[in-house]
Amino acid sequence: MKRALAVALLCAAPFVSMAEDDETMMVPLNRLTMETAMTIAKGAVDACRKEGIQIAVTVVDRNGLVQAVLRDTIASPITLKISGQKAYTAANFNAATSAMSDRAGTPIGRVEGLVMSAGGLPIQAAGALLGAVGVSGAPSGVTDEACAQAGIDAVIDDLEMSM
Repeated sequence: MKRALAVALLCAAPFVSMAEDDETMMVPLNRLTMETAMTIAKGAVDACRKEGIQIAVTVVDRNGLVQAVLRDTIASPITLKISGQKAYTAANFNAATSAMSDRAGTPIGRVEGLVMSAGGLPIQAAGALLGAVGVSGAPSGVTDEACAQAGIDAVIDDLEMSM
């Protein structure tokens, strides 16, 4: 009888352990709504328009998947692709693309689809990566990045309060 009980307990042990770990088997993720992504994109376009600059902006989720894209009326068609690549890079590295320019000539910098020049910023609230924004079309990456930051600034207070 004692032996049967011991065997039963040994067999049940892995399941007891799994039951205790149920709370850690999934990770809750906060996501930007489509409306928030559009507000970020519009904020970036508006900031560059104030400077007389036509740009494209892409907002991606934390995985680098596109949520919103805007191209101002006479922004060059290539700005669409570049803004998307900047946003994708910023999301995947959780860093400003301007901080990665020294890596552009390295093997990681030559991975297709990555752009390591200024204009891409991660979107973070309460220490969590929510997505990224990429801007292309300004005469300098510094201006691209400033417009991307303006897009984030349009929603950051609300994002921080909602976390």
